[in-house]
Amino acid sequence: MTATELSLSKSTMSSAALMPRLVIQRKRRFWIIRGHLSRKEYLFLAALGMVLPFVGWWWLASSGLMDKVFMPSPLDVITRIYSWFMEDNLMGDASISIYRVTAGFMLSAVLALPLGLMIGTYRPVQAMLEPLLDFIRYMPAVAFIPLVMIWVGIDEGSKIAIIFIGTFFQMVLMVAEDVRRVPLAQIEAAQTMGARRGEIVSLVILQSAKPALLDTLRITMGWAWTYLVVAELVAANSGLGYAILKAQRFLQTDKIFAGIILIGLIGLVTDQLFRLVHRKAFPWLYRK
Repeated sequence: MTATELSLSKSTMSSAALMPRLVIQRKRRFWIIRGHLSRKEYLFLAALGMVLPFVGWWWLASSGLMDKVFMPSPLDVITRIYSWFMEDNLMGDASISIYRVTAGFMLSAVLALPLGLMIGTYRPVQAMLEPLLDFIRYMPAVAFIPLVMIWVGIDEGSKIAIIFIGTFFQMVLMVAEDVRRVPLAQIEAAQTMGARRGEIVSLVILQSAKPALLDTLRITMGWAWTYLVVAELVAANSGLGYAILKAQRFLQTDKIFAGIILIGLIGLVTDQLFRLVHRKAFPWLYRK
């Protein structure tokens, strides 16, 4: 055997021996705490996580183990969405629900952000308001429906008020917690440099807390959607939540599934938009 052939043989043997190690290392890489995935790997796993539950649902519905009245198939639900769109004003129901959720959420954010900033910054404000807000946030929003109907009436304001009640108190406390997480060293450094109180709040505390605040808004937007069905209990005659409740009276399970899935899809799109804004606003958080 020539020297060249011997070298090629050793190279082939070393490559063959190296392959199992690479496979093992690749498997281990997936389970590194806070490890990194490529975009293709992330999208594949995300698609798999979305598809598998629907496959299980399709199998259960087609197996005959459950009656279609209780477990419609995915095809039944898609058919119902199509007929809802063509014959029963699906776009109108979706539009009014999006309006109610957005209005209730925006009202909560406009009030909760400055109030949470004050609670998280000043101890006297925290001592005076935080126990009260903790007390109120455990009260179920459904329990406020009779009072809302008396105080606000049964028009659009009542639906927005229920969504506001369901999100505001949680949002205030989460904003206050985000503000409290700002490192004290940053505040002390600003004080050492002669910054005034207002400058510390606006230029140090608020700026440092912005990424966490945007995440808080994203999370509480999800809660606003969960209160939609509750809000549309109040003398509604339109909306996705109202359609779900109406379908329940007539045992239209496929329409119940359709409404739930549509709310989930709208929520998923909204969540991804928040994530996109977060990546664009704070790109340094996503750099390795």
